[in-house]
Amino acid sequence: MSTPTYTGNVTVGGPADVRELPGLTISKVAVSEMANNAYLLRATDTGEALLVDAAAEPETLRALIGDANLRTVVTTHGHWDHHRALPDVVRESGAVTVAHPADAADLPVPVQRPVEHGDTVTVGDQVLEVVHLRGHTPGSIALVWHGPGDAGVHVFTGDSLFPGGVGNTQKDPGRFTSLIDDVEERLFAVLPDDAWVYPGHGSDTTIGAERPHLAEWRERGW
Repeated sequence: MSTPTYTGNVTVGGPADVRELPGLTISKVAVSEMANNAYLLRATDTGEALLVDAAAEPETLRALIGDANLRTVVTTHGHWDHHRALPDVVRESGAVTVAHPADAADLPVPVQRPVEHGDTVTVGDQVLEVVHLRGHTPGSIALVWHGPGDAGVHVFTGDSLFPGGVGNTQKDPGRFTSLIDDVEERLFAVLPDDAWVYPGHGSDTTIGAERPHLAEWRERGW
């Protein structure tokens, strides 16, 4: 059941926020003491599903998945708080694990399908593009879905882009420069202002809402 108006504002222990779009239903839930976001993408025509970040709370994710045919779990990066439920989810669903090879060693299960920048991942008849964003971790990735018709563009950024800035690079100038360069070149330079951003923690945003602040972020260095 879709909520009347999707906001992307979810709380740990609270219900999922559900967005029904042409071709895809996106369900967002917050889990764990780190308030991680997990996203279930379900193809309208086939019922096949993809989970972005099996972060924690297998029972919460089990309820999120419901009767969907979970085929794929994409882990956006190797940090521990984004994959604690991955072994349970994979064991129960048989879903294929997807991540960038640079972060694969940090995951608790083998990565069955390593992906690089420019690769694609499918959920039913819908296609998501893999965007490698180096800096928060070496293998951080985003997924970009160009929806059919008026569905718009939707970007699942993990911990590489949030409202108000890029992800944490531990005050390392090299990592920060790498990340903001990739975010500028691989997201802001190619995506429209109304592209919707779904981050790994917290509220959603849009490319247009964040674009005016890029120079400010670069100047402050985080």
